[in-house]
Amino acid sequence: MLSRPKPGESEVDLLRFQNQFLAAGAAPAVQLVKKGSRRSGDADLDQPLLQDGRDVVMLDNLPDSPPALVPAPPKRARPSPGCPLPQDEDPEERLSRHDQHITAVLTKIIERDTSSVVVNLPVPSGVAFPPVFHRSRERQGKPAASGKRSIFAQEIAARRMSEGRTPLVGEVVPNLNPPEGAVTFEAPTLRDKGSQLPGSSHSFQGPHVITGKGLRGQEAEQEAQTIHEENVARLQAMSAEEILQEQQQLLAQLDPSLVAFLRSHIHTCEQAGEKATKKERPGGPSIHVTKEEPIMSALAGESRKEDKLEPEAPVLALPMTPHKEWLHMDTVELEKLHWTQDLPPLRRQQTQERMQARFSLQGELLAPDVDLPTYLGLHHHGEEAERAGYSLQELFHLTRSQVSQQRVLALHVLSQVIGRAQAGEFGDRLVGSVLCLLLDAGFLFLLRFSLDDRVDGVIAAAIRALRALLVAPGDEELLDSTFSWYHGAAVFPLMPSQEDKEEEGEEEEPPTEKAKKKTPEEEGRPPPDLARHDVIKGLLATNLLPRLRYVLEVTCPGPSVVLDILAVLIRVARHSLESATRVLECPRLIETIVREFLPTSWSPVGMGPTSSLHKVPCAGAMKLLRVLASAGRNIAARLLSGFDLRSRLCRFIAEAPQELVLPPEEAETLSTEAFRLWAVAASYGQGGDLYRELYPVLMRALQAVPTELSSHSPQPLSMQRMASMFTLLTQLTLAASSTYHEPISDSAETHVPATPSSITWAQVSGLQPLVEPCLRQTLKLLPRPDMWNALGPVPSACLLFLGAYYQAWSQQPALCPEDWLQDMEHLSEELLLPLLSQPSLASLWDSLRHCSPLCNPLTCTSAREALPSLVSLGCAGGYPPLSLAGSASPFPFLTALLSLVNTMVRIHKGLCCQLATVLAAPGLQNYLLQCVAPGAAPPVTPFSAWALRHENHLQYLVLSLAQKAAILQPVLATNAALHHAVALALLGRLLPGSEYIAQELLLNCVFRLEFLPEGASGGPEAADFSDGLSLGNSQDPPCGRGALLVQACQDLPSIRSCYLTHCSLARASLLASQALYRGELQRVPALLLPVPKEPLLPTDWPFQPLIHLYHQASDTPSGLPPTDTMGPAMRVLQWVLVLESWRSEALWAVPPAARLARLMCVFLVDSELFRETSIQCLVAALLARLCQPQVLPSLNLDCPLPGLTSFPDLYSSFLDHFEAVSFGNHLFGALVLLPLQRRFSVTLRLSLFGDHVGALRALGLPLTQVLLIPTGPAKDTLHWPRGGSFEQWRALLPVALECYTGPPEDNLALLQLYFRTLVTGTLRSCWCPVLYAVAVAHVNSFIFSQDPKSSDEVKAARRNMLQKTWLLADEGLRQHLLHYKLTNSSLPEGFELYSQLPPLRQQYLQRLTSGVLQNVASEN
Repeated sequence: MLSRPKPGESEVDLLRFQNQFLAAGAAPAVQLVKKGSRRSGDADLDQPLLQDGRDVVMLDNLPDSPPALVPAPPKRARPSPGCPLPQDEDPEERLSRHDQHITAVLTKIIERDTSSVVVNLPVPSGVAFPPVFHRSRERQGKPAASGKRSIFAQEIAARRMSEGRTPLVGEVVPNLNPPEGAVTFEAPTLRDKGSQLPGSSHSFQGPHVITGKGLRGQEAEQEAQTIHEENVARLQAMSAEEILQEQQQLLAQLDPSLVAFLRSHIHTCEQAGEKATKKERPGGPSIHVTKEEPIMSALAGESRKEDKLEPEAPVLALPMTPHKEWLHMDTVELEKLHWTQDLPPLRRQQTQERMQARFSLQGELLAPDVDLPTYLGLHHHGEEAERAGYSLQELFHLTRSQVSQQRVLALHVLSQVIGRAQAGEFGDRLVGSVLCLLLDAGFLFLLRFSLDDRVDGVIAAAIRALRALLVAPGDEELLDSTFSWYHGAAVFPLMPSQEDKEEEGEEEEPPTEKAKKKTPEEEGRPPPDLARHDVIKGLLATNLLPRLRYVLEVTCPGPSVVLDILAVLIRVARHSLESATRVLECPRLIETIVREFLPTSWSPVGMGPTSSLHKVPCAGAMKLLRVLASAGRNIAARLLSGFDLRSRLCRFIAEAPQELVLPPEEAETLSTEAFRLWAVAASYGQGGDLYRELYPVLMRALQAVPTELSSHSPQPLSMQRMASMFTLLTQLTLAASSTYHEPISDSAETHVPATPSSITWAQVSGLQPLVEPCLRQTLKLLPRPDMWNALGPVPSACLLFLGAYYQAWSQQPALCPEDWLQDMEHLSEELLLPLLSQPSLASLWDSLRHCSPLCNPLTCTSAREALPSLVSLGCAGGYPPLSLAGSASPFPFLTALLSLVNTMVRIHKGLCCQLATVLAAPGLQNYLLQCVAPGAAPPVTPFSAWALRHENHLQYLVLSLAQKAAILQPVLATNAALHHAVALALLGRLLPGSEYIAQELLLNCVFRLEFLPEGASGGPEAADFSDGLSLGNSQDPPCGRGALLVQACQDLPSIRSCYLTHCSLARASLLASQALYRGELQRVPALLLPVPKEPLLPTDWPFQPLIHLYHQASDTPSGLPPTDTMGPAMRVLQWVLVLESWRSEALWAVPPAARLARLMCVFLVDSELFRETSIQCLVAALLARLCQPQVLPSLNLDCPLPGLTSFPDLYSSFLDHFEAVSFGNHLFGALVLLPLQRRFSVTLRLSLFGDHVGALRALGLPLTQVLLIPTGPAKDTLHWPRGGSFEQWRALLPVALECYTGPPEDNLALLQLYFRTLVTGTLRSCWCPVLYAVAVAHVNSFIFSQDPKSSDEVKAARRNMLQKTWLLADEGLRQHLLHYKLTNSSLPEGFELYSQLPPLRQQYLQRLTSGVLQNVASEN
């Protein structure tokens, strides 16, 4: 026998012992036996033991999102391998028969009747909580136990000691002294043995079934006896029929085996009872057992006396009675058992009172009165327990739970709520915005904290909620579907405007000071402050990107989490160039995405859901790289060179989507995104080397397009892939152009110098014969609207390619122009002209009005849940087919068609006559008329900026074609006035990124004489005739409006030069826009446009040069030289007069008050400018247009004016200037008088009569209404000599005198100023006849008014003023003030007088004057 190892022996000795044992072949002293399972019994004892006995739990199919809380389906029995079920036996019935679960017992419990039990109600107490035990309180009379005891142990011991005297609160305790209301039961005696139930031979001597087993000692017998007594009492109160009925009901409900067991047990107990009663004596002691006391709250049931005082107090009814013997139920805490009660009845809303919003687990808003079952899990909350659903506050509380499942559930519900809110499902049922409420409550940072959780489920739920918050559901689908539109790859950044309230007061700082300011992050602003203005910036400040990289790289989450992270990164990249750069420069983020989700080799993926996306190509990763590349050419170059994207593009483009071992939809989307990424790189002139490698692949794909279009019904994903391929070919063709324009200015930081392209014309010259058949095949489907709409952007992409092809072809200097001219003629004859004559194309023109955002401005309104700090296009609910973004929109195809026509007409001018017929389409004319019709313009929202940009493209191409037709074919230039109106309206709507279009409109459309047909068709004569009719004089004035308009038409080139100088745009932005629209790829800085804060030009852009002059004069103390002000001011006034006369709709956006303020700037620019005769004629003509009866009522000087902080301040400066340099100029005085009308603010009149009373001496404007006519010798021309006496001029009063005198003035301070200027002689009729008449009228109305509601101060001032008037020494003024009757401009004084005062006024005057005479007599 081998000996045991000893302590001193080494491992060598142990190995030697083992070899000896194995060589001897002896049996081991111990044998290891694996225990068999219950189902298989000992069937597997003979099986060999496993090498590793550990239990390993595999969760391969664990879902990423938590399961819905719905009732689980009933379980079905599964037979074990060791014990097969009989063939004829149902496993479910066998399981139900042998099930010993607690539910098998609880389902057979019948609640006893407690209707006859006396209920002792608790007494309410004013104390909210039980008294708190303090350590300083010593307990007397309690022996100290051995050792140190805790406070909790001392409390328990004290309660146990007091059990004999005072029962514990809420505890079922036997009481030996029967209190009032106790049920008394005596042991049966000989007399009771004969007491039996009717119809029964059984006598009750004691309990047979309930034995009290499990209770302690004496309590067990007492409890069993108490239950037995209650049962006997209830049976004695029932009749025989009721007993039999209940017996039959119980027998039908109980299991037959249980009934047999109870009967046998009762028979055995009866036999034992009969033997025991024979030995007992005839009488026995009576035992008093109290009824089971109801459970009360700890504060309401302290004494029985209080219970008797208020028996109506509510009793806490629990579904079961807690016992002390139950686990942790020694002390019943009733506050924690409230949730076990039945739900209170649902409270019906009787009023319009607002109630707290509650949501289901799927994020649905539940109605306040909805009644849902409790098994749905929607009633487990504290407040309003009867209402189903969870409030946002309760969900926030759950997100901080220690149980990870509750945190996951809360985040999941919140993400569902956000998704439904963004989809607009809540509508007007909620007060306020759900997203605003969540962000104000800190939901953004709650998600960020949840991302740092250790539980993968919490991280997944947080990322899903973050995606629901940041990524609008329909935004990406809209931008992807319009990628192949005309300049559809260029998009606005989803970044909020930086015009915050905090920065509004800093607008007046110089630009250099603003440039020196640091960004908010550089100032160290905390993330909450950043997130309040910009959610994305606030998130980036919390190191979101490194955390997402860690989740992708380390935790390897499931597919849904990966897609959510990619969607969040795409949204961050769309925010701005800065955010895209941070995504690119985040350590190992892009490397991880490219390595894990864009591998060049992978295992085949089936149709079903995949367990992991790692090492599998993902279209979302390719789209992220495409969005990053769109942010700037430098980012695109870094992506192509630093992450080996060339090999990956070759890998995913070289193979057809059906050949990739991926799900079909994922393969199509991945191939589409690969084409788009390459197209974005080609937009910067990059990625040309790939074209040589993939040339055979592209040729094979192009050749297969016509066959695929003719043999299969169009599929959306396939059409998007085709359109992306055509867009790629368009950019590659533009890259083959050989003309480059170097930037002229020092803009190296924005534009890189042009470098030769790696693609030559010979490499792309063979593409047109392959693309043209594709276009022909698509145009065959134009008469079939369903099939045409299914094609998507494919026809538009083909047309755009042909336009780029002819543009690049015409720029090849080594080729013969005759070749491309003949080719364009061939295309025009065989394709374009038949297309223009098709009725189907006419229907597309007709549908423009229905899809236009300009014609339907309500389609551009912001969504209800739109946040200023989180920009979204608001496409969650989708768009109808007949809209600009809908599937039936005509805008992409018609815009591409107009682009091709413009390109061909610019290259081949001989085609203009044929192709310009497209402008005569009735649908296009009706659309343009509705665009210039008066109406509310769409507000500038993220979606309206995107939609209006595409609509502006169509209108610009129409105007460009109309301008070419007007030059080349003047006879065919119809509807020139309409096109000019459209150009003016378009110029005021253009947003940042369209600087090139604005410049082209100013150069070629707005100031072109061909677009002003009124100048050559009697427009000036009609203007003079209209003025003559309005003034009641048929004679043409020498310098009338007609002569001014004729001169303005002759000076249009000078006017255009003036506006190009003063309305110039930022050069860097202009060059970037020019490169984008001209196709100069080497100079395109980015496809991310500037933030659309406001239009490029202000609404009052016609006055812009004049405003610049005013600001320059204000900044220059000595003023500007007259030579620098005369020309621009005259050109502005000429152009504004043209617009006022022939294009009045172009100035509808400028209020009349703003126009008046701009005219006043003419007099503030220079002290000598307004004396120029030509300037005075133009200002007088504009003032006459402003004072027309149909315009004057809309003149409102009390409302805020654009570009003006305060009109009273401007008017005060105007009065200062008038006092200093006017010298009584009548035109200057007319502008001073116009704001003094009674309906305007009294501040303006107080400014004149209070602070600038000296100006009254120079306001000599006469009352006679005579036109402003020069009386000098040179009155037949517009260029009068400067100087001359001002007595040569007479001006008309702009408005009727009644506008100044009615209604009567009620401002006491102004009335006193009126009276003072009259009495002191400051205001005289010979100096200022207009204001003299106004002051006399108001003073007369005031002194004779007898309003009983006037205050004592007003009455005293009225008496005082009348008395002073009566005592005036100036008889003329006294006569005017007392005998004023009404205004009359034909009289020299401007008003009529009473020959004798009316009786009422005479009596009133006598009463006051008699008192004055008595006072004078008494003083004498």
